[in-house]
Amino acid sequence: MGVIIPAILIASATLVAWLFFKHLLLRHRLKDLNQPRSYPIVGHGLIIKPDPEGFMNQVIGMGYLFPDPRMCLLWIGPMPCLMLYSADLVEPIFTSSKNLDKGFAYQMLEPWLGVSILTSGKDKWRPKRKLLTPTFHYDILKDFLPIFNEQAKILVQKMSTYGKDDEIDILAIITLCTLDIICETSMGRTVGAQTEENNEYVWAVHTINELISKRTNNPLIWTKSVYNLTQDGKTHEKCLKILHGFTKKVITERKQALEVAGYKMEGRLAFLDLLLDMVQSGQMDEKDVQAEVDTLMFEGHDTTSAGLTWALHLIGNHPHVQRKIQAELDEVLGDDEDVTTEHLSRFKYLECVLKESLRIRPSVPIIMRELSVDQVIGGITIPKGVCLLINQFLVHRDPTQWKDPEVFDPDRFLPENSIGRKPFAFIPFSAGSRNCIGQRFALIEEKVILAQILRHFDVTAIEPMHEIRPKMEIIMRPVSPVHLKISRRNQVVSY
Repeated sequence: MGVIIPAILIASATLVAWLFFKHLLLRHRLKDLNQPRSYPIVGHGLIIKPDPEGFMNQVIGMGYLFPDPRMCLLWIGPMPCLMLYSADLVEPIFTSSKNLDKGFAYQMLEPWLGVSILTSGKDKWRPKRKLLTPTFHYDILKDFLPIFNEQAKILVQKMSTYGKDDEIDILAIITLCTLDIICETSMGRTVGAQTEENNEYVWAVHTINELISKRTNNPLIWTKSVYNLTQDGKTHEKCLKILHGFTKKVITERKQALEVAGYKMEGRLAFLDLLLDMVQSGQMDEKDVQAEVDTLMFEGHDTTSAGLTWALHLIGNHPHVQRKIQAELDEVLGDDEDVTTEHLSRFKYLECVLKESLRIRPSVPIIMRELSVDQVIGGITIPKGVCLLINQFLVHRDPTQWKDPEVFDPDRFLPENSIGRKPFAFIPFSAGSRNCIGQRFALIEEKVILAQILRHFDVTAIEPMHEIRPKMEIIMRPVSPVHLKISRRNQVVSY
């Protein structure tokens, strides 16, 4: 025993010394990159703001502090993260077939979303993507148009109860609408969120987003055993029980209903039906179904509600843009109550507005990749294992691609004004082979909801653009509520 303990201590000290030496070598190799002053092991941990708004300000500040080349190195504890924010610098990443692994931050999502198409490494992602891509075929998505219209009209009716002087917290009511839509499209289940108050699922989604963002920025609580001892860790577990309890219950009920029907796939199918059919045919197991359903529930309503909120705030600050949208809606829709596939293809200006809103306020502000091989970026060889922070928020503000990037101008996306723009200057849904599988679903849903709102109402933003600041979480949400006033239009269709 007298020999074993000293041997263990010596071995431990040797390992720590070796890891520290290896860390110093990595720091030396990356020393020529743009970066604020940092320290070994703790990195920038002593100066990183723990709150989402403060962290957002720091990240944006780094972008403006190092404008050429548009990249800088951040150390989150001992982990080097190279932030890229130009179309030219992100291009080799998105066009690579090798650097498809997500960064370490996505491991924080696994307790909630499992090993899903969002969180999995490239080896597991490839077969998942191949398997799930047909479920997002346009022929399937267009069958969801009646759901989009129905829930959007419920939202319109709800908005009709407000007076013209009332100030509406638009994110709160939009979120319930998108939750109803994703429940019905992904699980074939109507939950009536728009008619309920204080929906606990919405609370759990928003809360767990905040908790995961805080945890990602603090290496001291990355370890599960440590995190579970904190108050945030206990709240995280409460959120997981709510989120998983809801989806597990619906999956079980849907599976039982399909078994009774002998797995006859008739009528409009929800994504869950298609996934359970894959289980029946042996293409995936039930654990995979849980992970993908939770991912759909998160990405399918949270990103969309944020995107719609930002779009309405921007539209409400620009009356001339709103009038052009409404003129297009009146011409295309006429007296038709519902938006159809034929209408969608004719919403040219509305699509420009949505794209410009996603440029200025992308629903997902940053995505993370981990280099699987050494990669030359901006003329510098970045070693394997370094995480990349692809800052979509700042890519969309690259002055070489966007004139007056802080100005809201939907005309940027007219065909004649898009000539010569770099293909990776606009990446709200990521890009390349690992882009967002649900981007077409999201754009169709947002078009339908905006069309139904703006054909019935004029919206006026209470707060100007600069007063509503974004915060850096998994999803980019406003720091404070976004308030709108609405007034009934004359050229409307009555339901």
